[in-house]
Amino acid sequence: MKPLELPAAVTGAQVQALEFAYERSPDQGAAQPVRHAVVVVGAGPVGLSLAIDLAQRGQKVLLLDNDNRLSTGSRAICFAKRTLEIWDRLGVGDRMVAKGVGWNVGKVFFRDELLYRFDLLPEEGHERPAFINLQQYYAEAYLVERASALPNLEIRWKNNVVALEQGERGTRLGIDTPDGRYELLADWVVACDGSRSPLRALVGEASHGRVFKDRFLIADVRMEAPPRALGGPRTGEGASVGHDAPAAERWFWFDPPFHRNQSVLLHMQPDGVWRIDFQLGWDADPEEEKKPGNIIPRVKALLGDDAKFELEWASVYTFACQRMDRFRLGRVLFAGDSAHGVSPFGARGANSGVQDAENLAWKLDLVLRGDAPDALLDSYASEREYAADENIRNSTRATDFITPKSEVSRLFRDAVLDLARQHPFARKLVNSGRLSVPATLHDSSLNTPDTDSFEGAMVPGAPAADAPLSIDGRRTWLLRELAQGFTLLVWDALPAWADGLPLKRLVLSPAQDPQGCLARRYDLQPGTAYLLRPDQHVCARWRQPAEAVVRAALARACALPPP
Repeated sequence: MKPLELPAAVTGAQVQALEFAYERSPDQGAAQPVRHAVVVVGAGPVGLSLAIDLAQRGQKVLLLDNDNRLSTGSRAICFAKRTLEIWDRLGVGDRMVAKGVGWNVGKVFFRDELLYRFDLLPEEGHERPAFINLQQYYAEAYLVERASALPNLEIRWKNNVVALEQGERGTRLGIDTPDGRYELLADWVVACDGSRSPLRALVGEASHGRVFKDRFLIADVRMEAPPRALGGPRTGEGASVGHDAPAAERWFWFDPPFHRNQSVLLHMQPDGVWRIDFQLGWDADPEEEKKPGNIIPRVKALLGDDAKFELEWASVYTFACQRMDRFRLGRVLFAGDSAHGVSPFGARGANSGVQDAENLAWKLDLVLRGDAPDALLDSYASEREYAADENIRNSTRATDFITPKSEVSRLFRDAVLDLARQHPFARKLVNSGRLSVPATLHDSSLNTPDTDSFEGAMVPGAPAADAPLSIDGRRTWLLRELAQGFTLLVWDALPAWADGLPLKRLVLSPAQDPQGCLARRYDLQPGTAYLLRPDQHVCARWRQPAEAVVRAALARACALPPP
């Protein structure tokens, strides 16, 4: 594939019109199936992130996709702070943030009244916002651009995996192309092929969980200027006073006057596009609801009859929370929507999938290098199954609150919303979609339990919190200073024995922490040390570590026996 170079001012229409050429590969004419170390299936945000991560670590990666275009329509739009930090490490974070609409603030309405606002990033000292809104096709375009620049990453478009057989010599894949079928062998296969995952079917597995009997309409509308008021003013039945239109905020309505007895969500996207989700009910006909003649009156009820807008894209979806029983099946691993799925409120789907990719990449890299046993990949499955369960639990609770299925449930929900007008305790019970945060892997087998006393959230298993730093007069951020491998963060002075450790040694002091954020978030005292994994999760910490305990923690984090 030729390197893709996107102009800075590329438009959504240009991105969605991109077509990548199918190219016949030498593998297709080989007398015997050619072996590849890693084959990733699916060039969405998860598969691309994983392939880039592995390639940056020096691995040769083959990425297969059954199509030759990017996503159509906005699809996943809310990318969380942790995802942006991962993409920073992959070299695409700046592009995402520059194009995206950054936001931290949300507002919750009940009928025509603002109940309260919340701030997902209320403290200073973080490089990235809590979220950006960015159409999925832009995210994929920037990832493809980065992938195409890596010489050890090959993308084959219109290569559709239709057969899979695991054997002693590896996994044999049968692949359909415009030139016919061919086969190849893979040491490791990673399925990132979406919620309808053909690979999941090929290995004879299924996802299990709960499908909620409700439907939602997504309507992307383009406006030259944002509306001056939303939800009003109106006259007659369902009158409301209206509210100033949001800029970079998440607005959620329960039972608004313009869409009675249902819920509505509004987000601002780049390019003057606004994402609106309308709850429809289970009996709604998806094909009828997607027709412009049915969408436009709903949008006008929200924006006002005189609003000028164009309908750009629409889709109808059903809530479902489910996952595979196991994310590892021999030498085939599953990540993203192929492994787990959640309701879209809470932005837990794509964000969790990119975190799957980050968790897997460094482990697969060590296994391929022979520096860790393949048992390390069992920890990928257990850690990300734990994270999926956490996401499903939160998504299920949000769905039950948003779409009560009995009169008693609705009465309880509306009572909570009434109380939330004046009582902060009730606001904690309001659930318009608990928004995505990375899982703290409390029970991971890779963690070394604390033997010293610490304050704060940076426990073993926690994703590292960022902090502003000043190093040799250079303004930087903690996460940008961490290694691609393991990092030993030491406060004040580096022990002499640390020079021999196979990792990066990052020695910091109050002089490099001008705002005190690092010391406060990590409860640092002279001599304190943190061992951070390649995916920037804490795996051990000590007040005054000895060489032996650090080496033991490093071995444990690689699923190796103690030294």
